[in-house]
Amino acid sequence: MFISNDIKYIGVNDHKVDLFEGQYRVPNGMSYNSYAIIDEKIAIMDTVDANFTHQWLDNISDTLGERAPDYLVVQHMEPDHSANVANFLKAYPEATVVSSAKAFAMMKNFFGTDYEDRRIVVGEGSTLSLGRHTLTFVTAPMVHWPEVIVTYDSVDKVLFSADGFGKFGALDVTEPWADEARRYFIGIVGKYGAQVQALLKKAATLDIAKICPLHGPVLDENLGYYLNLYNTWSSYTPEEDGIVIAYTSVYGNTKKAVLRLAEKLGAMGCPKVVTYDLARSDMAAAVADAFRYSKLVLATTTYNADIFPFMREFIDHLTERNFSNRTVALIENGSWAPMAAKVMSGMLEKSKNITYAETKVRILSAMNEESAAAIDELARELCREYLARMDETANKNDLTALFNIGYGLYVVTTNDGKKDNGLIVNTVTQVTNTPNRIAVTVNKQNYSHHVIAQTGKMNINCLSEEAPFKVFETFGFTSGRNTDKFASCAPLRSDNGLVFLPRYINSFMSLEVEQYVDLDTHGMFICSVTEARVISDRPTMTYTYYQNNVKPKPETEGKKGYVCKVCGYVYEGDVLPEDFVCPLCKHGSADFEEIK
Repeated sequence: MFISNDIKYIGVNDHKVDLFEGQYRVPNGMSYNSYAIIDEKIAIMDTVDANFTHQWLDNISDTLGERAPDYLVVQHMEPDHSANVANFLKAYPEATVVSSAKAFAMMKNFFGTDYEDRRIVVGEGSTLSLGRHTLTFVTAPMVHWPEVIVTYDSVDKVLFSADGFGKFGALDVTEPWADEARRYFIGIVGKYGAQVQALLKKAATLDIAKICPLHGPVLDENLGYYLNLYNTWSSYTPEEDGIVIAYTSVYGNTKKAVLRLAEKLGAMGCPKVVTYDLARSDMAAAVADAFRYSKLVLATTTYNADIFPFMREFIDHLTERNFSNRTVALIENGSWAPMAAKVMSGMLEKSKNITYAETKVRILSAMNEESAAAIDELARELCREYLARMDETANKNDLTALFNIGYGLYVVTTNDGKKDNGLIVNTVTQVTNTPNRIAVTVNKQNYSHHVIAQTGKMNINCLSEEAPFKVFETFGFTSGRNTDKFASCAPLRSDNGLVFLPRYINSFMSLEVEQYVDLDTHGMFICSVTEARVISDRPTMTYTYYQNNVKPKPETEGKKGYVCKVCGYVYEGDVLPEDFVCPLCKHGSADFEEIK
């Protein structure tokens, strides 16, 4: 595996392991990655699992020839990466261990010594020169152990990411990255989303060409794809539209209800329906998909005045990993005292931003006409937004969409004749109702103003409260003149040919410009409504809700410097350069304020 002229792969593949960490099925094995950085001095990045001591030491000697390593960098102390620290130091008695203070404390627990006589303790921003290469260390506490560091080589622009960006599966097996990386992330790192978000902010300031994780392949193409997935997973944002049905069934009656629901959901336009029999399925895969898709149906029987054990285990896995920001529907079965819905909703009280379906489904032993009708109604409720998106089933003249206009936040979508574009605005007003006219005010500096003035049309997407911060990053922090804001999205189109957002909106309206009012720095477009669709009944995102619940709170405690008022990025230093540009939102120094 070629990484660079100076960085060599020295890891191993494990095809004997059946359960990683004693619980995760790995039919395609695991890789334990280690790397050698060869310069005037040589650094070995991490060790491997104890079952591969000699193979790994052979890999080192085969790669280095007559030379001996000078440093062993230990980024993470889990035994699948650190088991051979002592063996390495016996083989290379002149080498020095480089790691965090907390890692050395763990080494004493594992090996009986903290190597006080041959160690270098590093922390945030520490550097290690190897000659041409200088390694910079970045702390990553609780991603997913407290001692973790990641390492950046600025010469080859390589980030050694510890367990970050890893996946299940050995390197000599070809398989899609995302599925096994998602199962790995949700299962192992999922609880620590806030810590991953903090690390991603640090990574955003680095010029990264390759990511070298401790499991899985080296990532060297389309890094934005992987970084975007990590941002989605760690912010507990649904990755895709779809519905997961997780169920248990003792005698098959609950299963029959689930199969009916799945069939109805598919017929009503749900883009993806995934069912899991929790007693027989890979639990980690079911948990990962519950985080992957936007909606979850839980169907189970009452069991000993509680719920069936596999369902309890499944919900425990969800809440342990901060399951949130989802729509959940409940189906319960019971012969004499159904309790399942109450128990399940009680367990999910730990979860944040859960929207429950209004339709309740109760099966008394076996499905009958009443419960079958409830299942059909649940399918209609869960698919309401999907039906509204499809041309053949949408009500395109639902002017109740205008009721969702307030002092909210909206995405204005346009097309310049070459590509689609989008812009965040908060100045949308209904000015007349006979006929219905909408006024939209846009800053003249925004590219969208130019496009609307040229084309005379736009779509107004009313953001709902479920919209995550990444929507505002995408449509508010970059210009559509030089950025394809829909590059990672599969948008839908209204009758005027413009896109509307496939997620995070409760309605949209297609507008045709009738009049323009010049307001100096801004322009007001007064428009007629040519199409209006209501997608869901979720509340519209207001500016206050965004500030209080969506916009990340800047981590300024104990820091001296300046904070970006737009995205919360913190610049540490006594003086903010006048030409400084925020690395996250690309706003200039004028949008920074001093930390008090």
